[in-house]
Amino acid sequence: MLPGRGPNGRSAAARLSRLLGTRTAWTAVGDGEFFCPGCGGDRNYQRLTGHRRFALLGVPVLPRGGTGPVVECAACRRHFGTDVLDHPTTTRFSAMLRDAVHTVALAVLAAGGTCSRASLETAAAGVRAAGFDDCTQQQLAALVEALEADTGRFTGEPCTAGLAIELHEALDPLAPHLAAPGRESILLQGARIALADGPYTPAERDALATVGAALTICADDVTRLLAAARTPS
Repeated sequence: MLPGRGPNGRSAAARLSRLLGTRTAWTAVGDGEFFCPGCGGDRNYQRLTGHRRFALLGVPVLPRGGTGPVVECAACRRHFGTDVLDHPTTTRFSAMLRDAVHTVALAVLAAGGTCSRASLETAAAGVRAAGFDDCTQQQLAALVEALEADTGRFTGEPCTAGLAIELHEALDPLAPHLAAPGRESILLQGARIALADGPYTPAERDALATVGAALTICADDVTRLLAAARTPS
């Protein structure tokens, strides 16, 4: 039998680990709320840094350097790398998704659909489904008018730099956290708003192309999805 194997070997190793080892003393340097991969939901966390020490008989005696930082879940007590904080909480993700759908709806309406009752109905229904329960057609129409007054832009014009920036600000942070079907769903919602009152106008296509780019959907896939949206299911 190889040394260290079997009941006697395991007992010797256990005795040695009690005599000698490394202990880590953790210090909290921050806290907050995050999405815990271990729990699968929003939890409180502490951000910890640690100092390792060589221990004899369980008593720390010699420093072994720093470790961390890590994120400790207050519920399951598991430790994770700090990159886990890059993932939005469920609450934050829902807010990002609502804002994204709302911004896309305004962009498409401003591109040519705000005068159409059908487009406004489709837009309002999509925004309500995303979480803005009290959204109305009148509110969307008023927001588009305010947007045009603020930018000097007129309905039916191509997507301006200012509107493109707003789309990217709403969609860029969200895109990495959405699977391809989720990103495509947002684009298709915009396409349905544009198609509610007839074929795409050049300005609507331009706005939807900007939406696709912000969602990191390649140009060929944007073209395919916009064509598919025109085909009745």
